[in-house]
Amino acid sequence: MTQRTKEVREVVAKLDEIIDKYKKEHPAPKRDWRTYEQEFARRARTCFNELEPLVDEAVSSINITTGENRGNEPKLTLKQKVLVLLLKHFCGKSNRSMEWMTVLFLWLTNVDVSYKTIERLYSDEAVMLAIFNLHSLLLKKKGVDKSDCSGDGTGHAVYVAQHYATSAKKLKDKAKENSGTLKFVYSFALMDIHKRMYIGYGTSFKSEKGAFEKAIEMAKELGIKVESLRLDKYYSAEAYVNLCQEHLGNVRMYLIPKSNIAHLGIGEWCSNVYRFLEDTKAFLEEYFKRNQSESGIAEDKKRTGWKFAQKREDRVATAYGLSVTWHNLLWLGA
Repeated sequence: MTQRTKEVREVVAKLDEIIDKYKKEHPAPKRDWRTYEQEFARRARTCFNELEPLVDEAVSSINITTGENRGNEPKLTLKQKVLVLLLKHFCGKSNRSMEWMTVLFLWLTNVDVSYKTIERLYSDEAVMLAIFNLHSLLLKKKGVDKSDCSGDGTGHAVYVAQHYATSAKKLKDKAKENSGTLKFVYSFALMDIHKRMYIGYGTSFKSEKGAFEKAIEMAKELGIKVESLRLDKYYSAEAYVNLCQEHLGNVRMYLIPKSNIAHLGIGEWCSNVYRFLEDTKAFLEEYFKRNQSESGIAEDKKRTGWKFAQKREDRVATAYGLSVTWHNLLWLGA
């Protein structure tokens, strides 16, 4: 072990004390609720005024061609499909949110479809493409082409229907009487810390790492230049730094080293560790900007819930995309 690695371990060992001192010197600002409510109302007006024109633009570039004419004609246009899913995902939460929703239902007059039709929209390729287009348009409208980012992952419950006979067969006489079970899907989102807009996101049933890889791949696909990135200790490893450099280019990383760090490595991982060691207070000031991601996740779950009614992987991905879309819509006017 090198002398510098020992120094890093010594600083990490005192990290709790350093963080406590840092937080005392940087207390969280108190929220002015009157100002907050006024700001939210202004952002909500912008969101709902801009939504229909943005959806129009998102679907306008999509041309659907089919090689056969079997089956019934679709009851919904692509625009209506996207709006149905957005409204369905948003409704059922706060009364304050519903106050701004009344005008939106005018867009869906004379729409009469079954719940199965709505569920199938989650796996409709044209709808998924339109949601991606809408995500891209929101970032362009906000002027997000370069970004200082934070990233964080979370879990969402997925309700899976389970027939009693199937349970009894699997568990024999120990089968429970419940008609369903909960499992969790991982999600991850990259957020611009200045404009609070998500730039990339992903989901995975296997691991948070899988969702993280999809998020950085989306940011790359959109052509957004990520200049700096803050992640929690789970990603504090040279392999994750190299993965970010591979997908996003020369990104300045802010990762707190783990207590069992064995070597400083090379490249950006080494630079990150040196920044942490040379000026820990300044490093923490940058690192804790990732609190934006944590508050964003809390905000999203309050707005659209922490459970998804879908269970197929592609449909869960669409549902999370709707949560991300509403988040960005409501920060468009900030």
